Amino acid sequence: MGINILSESNFDSIVGTKPALIDFGAEWCVYCKKIAPIIEEIAAEKTDLVFGYVDVDLQPMLAAKFRVHSLPTVLLLKDGQVVKQFLGAQSKETYLNAINEL
Repeated sequence: MGINILSESNFDSIVGTKPALIDFGAEWCVYCKKIAPIIEEIAAEKTDLVFGYVDVDLQPMLAAKFRVHSLPTVLLLKDGQVVKQFLGAQSKETYLNAINEL
């Protein structure tokens, strides 16, 4: 299914209350670029989740809504609520373990 580029205008229609892994990053963020391939691998394996990317420079209100203050920040959502927050680059196993706990 791939990774959806999320904005204020499409967030609710794409994510809604579905289980989702949302990556908040920016083009200039080195660690954001480091985790991007990891998130892409997981998205290819876990088709029962919605995967999204939010560029905080382009979507500051969406970043503020989820209280994103450092990059990268990855949020795991269930029923529209944040159930897990990851700050900084994490391993694929860390993300998968959290997803499998849903």
